[in-house]
Amino acid sequence: MDNRPAPAFRDLDRDEIDALLGRNNVGRIAFTFHDFVDIEPINYVYSSPWLYGRTSQGAKLDAVTHQKWVAFEADEVQGLFDWRSVVVKGSFEIVDADTWTHHDPGFIRGLELLRSLLPETLQSNDPVPSRHTVFRIHVDEVRGREANSGAFPSTAPVT
Repeated sequence: MDNRPAPAFRDLDRDEIDALLGRNNVGRIAFTFHDFVDIEPINYVYSSPWLYGRTSQGAKLDAVTHQKWVAFEADEVQGLFDWRSVVVKGSFEIVDADTWTHHDPGFIRGLELLRSLLPETLQSNDPVPSRHTVFRIHVDEVRGREANSGAFPSTAPVT
């Protein structure tokens, strides 16, 4: 018989949610268009209350042109009952590079954050030059959950 204790589940507080979003750079964005639902991995940088990313032309941009509300999730997983997950719901906004010439603070901040992750972003040596569309997601709603088996300290970051 297995004598392991049952895992404990709990909600994360806002500081824990912000910390998880801040220390990770890969998540998934979910979007809808008519009867179509999709989810795609994205790189992102978090600066409350915004998630910034960039993408190329495709289904995601086509969908959010018609329906700006999206969901986003970032996770940290160490095991079956040792994980943290944050789900964000908010509006998707394209931050047009053309506004950079007008000193749009949204674009400038997004580019600054994205370059902290990848300094070559939107430069001639960019390793993913097709991802030229900068976007941001406003964190309108957020919820975080944690499962803990007792194998790892609950307060330690899951990596």
